[in-house]
Amino acid sequence: MPARTIAIASDHAGVELKALLGDELRAEGYAVLDLGTMGPEPVDYPDYANALAEAITSGRAGRGVVICGTGIGVSIAANRHPEVRAALCHDVTSARLAREHNDANVLALGARMIGVEAARDCLRAFLKTPFQEGRHARRVAKLRSKA
Repeated sequence: MPARTIAIASDHAGVELKALLGDELRAEGYAVLDLGTMGPEPVDYPDYANALAEAITSGRAGRGVVICGTGIGVSIAANRHPEVRAALCHDVTSARLAREHNDANVLALGARMIGVEAARDCLRAFLKTPFQEGRHARRVAKLRSKA
C-alpha cells in the first residue's frame, strides 16, 4: 500500500481548500491522488467521497482527505465503506485523537466551517499522529466487524 500517497477529494464547496491542502501535502513530500472535483460547478458530494473510499479500499492511497461544505455529508458517505474510518475534525485535538484512538484513515473537513490555518493544523496532526493501539485496537476491530 502506498502509505506516502494521500487521496484527496471534494465537492464544489471544498475545491479551494482541497487545492491548498494538496499543495501542503506535496510540500511535505506526499504523492497526492486528486480525485476531484476541479471547479465550482455544483456536484454531488457522495460521488467524490465514494471515489476516495475506493482509492483507500483498493490500496491506491494509504490515507485520504475529503471535503465538502460542512464535512458531514462526505464523512457519512465515506464511512459507508467498511475499510474507511473517516473522522470529521475541526481542530488539532480532534484530528490527533481520531488517529490515536480510532485509527482514522480519512480526514473529513468542512470548508465552510473551518479556517485555512485550522485545516492545515488538522492535516498535520492527522499525518503525524500514530495509532495508539492497546485498548483502542479492540474497539477499532469492532468497527470492521458486522457484530
